[in-house]
Amino acid sequence: MLKQREEPARRALTATEVVASLARLDGWTLAGDGTAVTIEKAFTFADYYETIAFVNAVAFIAHAQNHHPDLSVQFRRCVVRFNTHDVNGISKTDFDCAAQVDALLT
Repeated sequence: MLKQREEPARRALTATEVVASLARLDGWTLAGDGTAVTIEKAFTFADYYETIAFVNAVAFIAHAQNHHPDLSVQFRRCVVRFNTHDVNGISKTDFDCAAQVDALLT
């Protein structure tokens, strides 16, 4: 069972902390669109049904953690992007949620 967060992270990680945390996750990368920095990972599936099942599982994690990623959903692919708007950067919560998303497929 997922543990619900009691309080959101309130501090943006330093660049060094972000790089170290990324090294502990498989396939997650640093990305940005000029206005926000995110961590992201693309997940590929056999068909649309599997993609949507994954999206629903990510939604469950997001709801339990009260931390909601941006999702880009296509037929056999979903890109998950995390950042923490409250701190205008990336927090420990982003990495905690990314690890939980990865655990869905192990």
